[in-house]
Amino acid sequence: MIDLYTFTTPNGRKPAILLEELEMPYTIHSVNIGKGEQFAPEFVTISPNSKIPAIVDRDTDLAIFESGAILIYLAEKAGKLLPTETGERIKAIEWLMFQMASVGPMFGQFGHFRNFAPEKLPYAINRYEKETLRLLGVMEGQLAKTPFLAGDYSIADIATYPWVAAAQSPYMELSFDEFPHVQRWVEAIAARPAVKAGMDVLQPTFESQVGTVA
Repeated sequence: MIDLYTFTTPNGRKPAILLEELEMPYTIHSVNIGKGEQFAPEFVTISPNSKIPAIVDRDTDLAIFESGAILIYLAEKAGKLLPTETGERIKAIEWLMFQMASVGPMFGQFGHFRNFAPEKLPYAINRYEKETLRLLGVMEGQLAKTPFLAGDYSIADIATYPWVAAAQSPYMELSFDEFPHVQRWVEAIAARPAVKAGMDVLQPTFESQVGTVA
């Protein structure tokens, strides 16, 4: 059994999607970052950086923080969605790191300065919008050659999808007219039942055969 500590953010949805894809039973614990619950001492013992998501594997009593590490651990535990052949495996990890190092931070900064900064700073908004569009262009080039980021559907796609979905939402309101292969990829992933369940985590619409809310 996996205890998932999470909230309704792109990073928070990643492990929920993967747990749904793996059909791995899990219990959801809400950590409301809007209320500062990520700084509670009991959560910091699980996630020293006070960030969601985090998990505790009750089978091994192993606590894991950082979403990329969580995805790798769960995929390896189940033996699915992360290739074992060296070349294919490193390709999936490359694109996972692309999300962790670039897509998440840059999309997140664009969303922050566009929506939440106390002062509208055109330089910051323009800088991060330009970089977000550049990263979508990198994805477009890759997805013109492969159906998914690393060839087959993998944790790289699961990590990246919630951020790209956010880019199309009112949160960022970006047009994908120049990125038809990204749009095709978005639609293919959104159609997966496990993705819908994971994206709905902690929402009234959440329905799952393997996940329960604590």
